[in-house]
Amino acid sequence: MADASASMTLATISLIGFTLLAGFYLTTLNLRWTLVSVTVTAVLVTQLLRKLRRRDALTERRVCVLVLGDIGRSPRMQYHALSLSKHGYSVTFVGFPVGPRMVSYVTKVILQSLQLLLVLLKTDVQSHILMQNPPGLPSIVVTWLVCGLRGTRFIIDWHNYGYTIMALSHGPDHPIVRLAQWYEQLFGRFSSHNLCVTNAMKEDLQNNWNIKATTLYDKPPAIFKETSVDLKHQLFMRLAKTIPQFQVCGERPGGETERTAFTGRDPSDLSVTLTSGRPALLISSTSWTEDEDFSILLKALEDYEGFVKAGASLPSLVCVITGKGPQKDHYRKLIDTLSFEHVKICTPWLEAEDYPVLLGSADLGVCLHKSSSGLDLPMKVVDMFGCCLPVCAIHFYCLHELVKHEENGLIFKDSEELSEQLKSLLWDFPGCEDEGKLGQFRRNLRASGGQRWDQNWDQNVLPLLTAP
Repeated sequence: MADASASMTLATISLIGFTLLAGFYLTTLNLRWTLVSVTVTAVLVTQLLRKLRRRDALTERRVCVLVLGDIGRSPRMQYHALSLSKHGYSVTFVGFPVGPRMVSYVTKVILQSLQLLLVLLKTDVQSHILMQNPPGLPSIVVTWLVCGLRGTRFIIDWHNYGYTIMALSHGPDHPIVRLAQWYEQLFGRFSSHNLCVTNAMKEDLQNNWNIKATTLYDKPPAIFKETSVDLKHQLFMRLAKTIPQFQVCGERPGGETERTAFTGRDPSDLSVTLTSGRPALLISSTSWTEDEDFSILLKALEDYEGFVKAGASLPSLVCVITGKGPQKDHYRKLIDTLSFEHVKICTPWLEAEDYPVLLGSADLGVCLHKSSSGLDLPMKVVDMFGCCLPVCAIHFYCLHELVKHEENGLIFKDSEELSEQLKSLLWDFPGCEDEGKLGQFRRNLRASGGQRWDQNWDQNVLPLLTAP
């Protein structure tokens, strides 16, 4: 039905275009033809709008979730789709891959505009389109146009500002960055509703762009939780097959004893315990982009190595950095040049189901995300807190809305501060898990509980969808 309707729509648009061109030519010949062409065009436009706005009994239960990019890198939009589905909405999930870098911005915008326009016109009429920004060029204006033609309500979910991300590569004064800022500010006002990720962004949108938004904090779904010792062992055994840092030194995986660098199973009663002399497990996740400087972590680990060699009461460290991205190869080359005795680093790509289990198995998280706008929060820390995992996070403007210094983690500004924090948190590990700051932060996270995504979404987004 949607494809047939789209074909009729495109045929009507083509006919309107032909009529306009013919009318333009004929108006040079005779006034009568001018009136005829205007009348025909008006009739065709009216018919087109009727087709585009044709609604049925299910229209109000249909929502399109739109990401002009890789859906796999947009967990928040995935959570939106799941929440909509749980409430009985029929969800159309639209995503686009990133185009080749060799294509010019102008060509890329034109091609994506046409592709997005065609895709949205092919779908059944939706009650709402919920669009992620960034990226918003050209999706904001195309989505606004389609919503206007089809009588659909338009919701923008502001994760950040696209122009500030572009400024990381081009500089804030580049003409294309200025154009992108003007575009977001102008067309961002055309939405029916707006969501954003922090109160700081809500205030910025209101004060600077006159856009009213509802703050929808990222919250962890239920899959992010502390991991039992048995599940830790199962995960570590799987990872040890391919990642040497999870293996017991001098042992190959698959031997008679079932041990990892962190856990062991007693063959007499098959019980699993954490080994007393295990290394601390440090985890950081990243998209390996310009807004995360991992040289800070590498320098801090170098200092940590020095602390251990100097006789500090610190454990060996296994640092796991997960994720994919454009700068991964650059940092892997740097890691390969490091020669540590007490610190091991690995950069695996984890299966989706293993990631929350590993977070729930770690001893400490590190976040190097620095918001390009200073107004968004790192979802990786949200997920870590869902697993009651304390975090050391690099400072930026609105981080305090998530990380409470000396309560659920620590905030640092450079590698020196980070290395000192690692030293203080891991002193006398693993005993510090119960008695030291690390244990206190974890107890605070357990006690705070907090909303999960479902309750947060029901409270803040569902009313927007059901409002008349």
